[in-house]
Amino acid sequence: MSLTLLLVVALLYIGFQVVVDFIFSEIKWRWGIGYLVPRGWRREGAISKAVETVDMLRKQGIEPNIVTYTTLVDAHCKEGMVSEAEDIVDAMIKRGIEPDVVTHTALINSHCLQSEMDKARRVFNLMIEKGCTPSIVTYSTMINGYCKAKRLDEAMELFHEISQKGLIPNTVTYSTVETIDMMRKQGIGPDIVTYNTLVDAHCKEGMVSEAEDIVDEMIKRGIEPDVVTHTALINGHCLQNEMDKARRVFNLMIEKGCTPDIVTYKTMINGYCKAKRLDEAMELFHEISRKGPILDVVTYSTLMQSMFQLGRASTAFELFRKMLASGLVPDGVTCLILLDGLCKTGHIKEALKHFRAMQNSGLELDIVPYTILINGLCKARHIEVAKELFHQLSDNGLKPNVYTYCVMINGLCKEGLLDEAYRLFGRMGDNHCLPNSFCYNVMIRGFLRNSYTSKASELLTEMVVSENLVGDNVEKLGENQYQLQ
Repeated sequence: MSLTLLLVVALLYIGFQVVVDFIFSEIKWRWGIGYLVPRGWRREGAISKAVETVDMLRKQGIEPNIVTYTTLVDAHCKEGMVSEAEDIVDAMIKRGIEPDVVTHTALINSHCLQSEMDKARRVFNLMIEKGCTPSIVTYSTMINGYCKAKRLDEAMELFHEISQKGLIPNTVTYSTVETIDMMRKQGIGPDIVTYNTLVDAHCKEGMVSEAEDIVDEMIKRGIEPDVVTHTALINGHCLQNEMDKARRVFNLMIEKGCTPDIVTYKTMINGYCKAKRLDEAMELFHEISRKGPILDVVTYSTLMQSMFQLGRASTAFELFRKMLASGLVPDGVTCLILLDGLCKTGHIKEALKHFRAMQNSGLELDIVPYTILINGLCKARHIEVAKELFHQLSDNGLKPNVYTYCVMINGLCKEGLLDEAYRLFGRMGDNHCLPNSFCYNVMIRGFLRNSYTSKASELLTEMVVSENLVGDNVEKLGENQYQLQ
């Protein structure tokens, strides 16, 4: 966070005029901070002051962005000033800024608060027509509005739509559970689809106990759980890493005569893989292979990745061969998992062969597979082959990213080729790829390992004063992704 941003945030809470004076006297401030000002005024109810400031900023040649406009729209809506909010939306459209999902949701919420559900629905439909996909907050706002207006059929229609689109309901959406009682009072009986939607929603939010209560209730009312119900419960337990409980539900559904489908098997296998219980995952894999349903590429990839992570490279490669034999075509993700796994387990010859196959298959390779293989070659001390592959990047129309440079520089350092590594480090800017803190650390570590302490100290100073470093999160991402230690 810059000094300017810190000052703006601090002054915002001291007094409005001070903030304005500071903002207009600060030459280097960026509009990305500016949206904080109207947001602060909204908390004080001084909306007109925020609008006034936006006009002043525009006169100064600083054009408000989508965040600023949306903040103003939301502020007006929450004050019941829907007409004024719509005027702001019209103004932003005239200036070439299209309302996003947050803008539309703010308008929808305002209409819902005024019990204007037809108007809310028109905004909802309009955003879809414009290609703006409603979020779970949008759906929850609409559902809540319909429930309060006692328009339960429309509320449940949207609730089912959430499940079909694969969205995860939030706590607001769960108020629909209360609607079941309202439905019964009005003679509308919840069906299996309604119950399954609620069970699935609770499970995905980690509320498995509440989901089981819903299942008990549906059984009391004479509605038997189906494969979708059981699979939702299994998924809930898998997400909580409760694989023994998941297995009990799996066995129970079979005892009740409810046959698991391909989704059930995939859910169990994925859960076992994440829990590193690979023997049980493979047991289910063989079971489903005998019964006939064909697993998809994603499930094969999940199994392969887990096998590689536990060092079982031969099993992973056997899975890959079985996938091909079953007629499935590996996608880019599967190919990367295989390449990365072979490199990390030291099977460099097989990795090179697989990489060539990827090149010949027609797959459009980006920088990621090259970086994975370069890193694998460096770790296996095949530095000349790694250098050759690195230099081929430009021939293939690719530019190394910061991590490609890092793995190559690290490989050169470990081979004692400090001068070559430092030259490469210095040339990063030629590809518009400035070194981040992780890259500096790799180079500094290389100097220290080879007793170039003065050079390491010089580079450390340069790193500290550099304005081009990326934060700690990127450093950690790089370490995790390529494991250069």
